[in-house]
Amino acid sequence: MFDLDTILRPNVRKLVPYSTARDEYTGVALVPLDANENSLGSPLSKWYNRYPDPHQYQLKEAVSKVKGIAAEHIFMGHGSDECIDVLYRCFCNPGKDNIIICPPTYGMYEVSANINDVEVRRAPLLEDFQLDLVHLENLVDANTKLIWICSPNNPTGNALNRQDIETVLNNFNGIVVIDEAYINFSRHKSFVQELTEYPNLVVMQTFSKAWGLAGLRLGMAFAAANIIAVMNKVKPPYNINQCTQDLALKALEEVGQVNDMIREIVDMRNALTEVFQRIPTVRKVYPSDANFLLVKIDRAHEVYEFLLTKGIIVRDRSNVKLCEDCLRITVGTEKENTLLVDALQDWLLLKK
Repeated sequence: MFDLDTILRPNVRKLVPYSTARDEYTGVALVPLDANENSLGSPLSKWYNRYPDPHQYQLKEAVSKVKGIAAEHIFMGHGSDECIDVLYRCFCNPGKDNIIICPPTYGMYEVSANINDVEVRRAPLLEDFQLDLVHLENLVDANTKLIWICSPNNPTGNALNRQDIETVLNNFNGIVVIDEAYINFSRHKSFVQELTEYPNLVVMQTFSKAWGLAGLRLGMAFAAANIIAVMNKVKPPYNINQCTQDLALKALEEVGQVNDMIREIVDMRNALTEVFQRIPTVRKVYPSDANFLLVKIDRAHEVYEFLLTKGIIVRDRSNVKLCEDCLRITVGTEKENTLLVDALQDWLLLKK
């Protein structure tokens, strides 16, 4: 049985979080003289002289309505990268504990583990980019605290088999983190609605992809209330600035526009797939549940370098195991996609 106390770092269990004056009163402060802010304002047309809400209550309420989940199950991070780092600091003892990743996958799971001095164990995906459950199970020991699952996966683009993920959730007594950064582009159902079934589940999502707000750096984690409480205890007090909160609230009023953009991107993704499949040097276009395509192409690194000369930047994944000779290509605007395809045609003519 999953027991949160048994996997918490002892120092985190005993941690008394930093308390701001905003934590010590309720209601509206008519005369806020607690935080040593500049009471005369700021040089901007909208004043940002006051510290932001450290708990992002208004933003979480807006997100809860969109996601259909209570606000106490929501954590807001300075990008998903902060969510990742906070989970390490909550649950992994440096120099002692380990985590499991399933490469090829998002690189920050490993980078953040290294920063926190946490051992990284690898259960590589199978040839079809699905979980190797046997290998994964064999890596787990008493000091395994987190298993990272990216679905839809980056850089392969595919959603992982739901039953396999459920098997991991049902058989692991640590935290299972499902990174759903690309879930809006997928036909597959989010795991957010499964939080009541799995007390050890953390689901990460982001405003960077479907919402088009990568410049704001706003990530979300959804989990049981006791996990969220621990994450809130560890995070910096004012981790989400006021500009980000204001702009995210405005974006959340435009769900219809976001859904229209998602449909357009998926349509262009499908169209690009068909175009790439007609290019003679393209060996395979992998099925995608994301806003990008993984494309196996002859002399991938040379193609990458050639595209750079045209001012076109894609991601060269040709040296990544299971992604040999592959480029990861984001679905761009219609104009950007045309420029990319034209450049690939130029490459073919050059190499004839």
